[in-house]
Amino acid sequence: MAALAERITAEPEQCGGRPCVRGLRIRVTDVLDLLASGFSQEQVLDELPDLEAADVSACLRFASRRVDRRMTPWPDNQLPLVEGRDPFGPA
Repeated sequence: MAALAERITAEPEQCGGRPCVRGLRIRVTDVLDLLASGFSQEQVLDELPDLEAADVSACLRFASRRVDRRMTPWPDNQLPLVEGRDPFGPA
């Protein structure tokens, strides 16, 4: 299995510095959004043919590591904050 850093890259001049898959212009969020909308891994690979199965797994591992932080609820307990930022707001 390839190291996560070999599968997920971030270049300031590409996609606004957002994490991408192997230097392609396929953002990690593109893959995660497809999975979240109900696509299977096979459907994601059909939709984005430049991807490999290990890329989809790497996107999930990357996301898992990014959200593995202590969360503090807002006073009204509706939206969580991650280190003082709204994770659902602008990046």
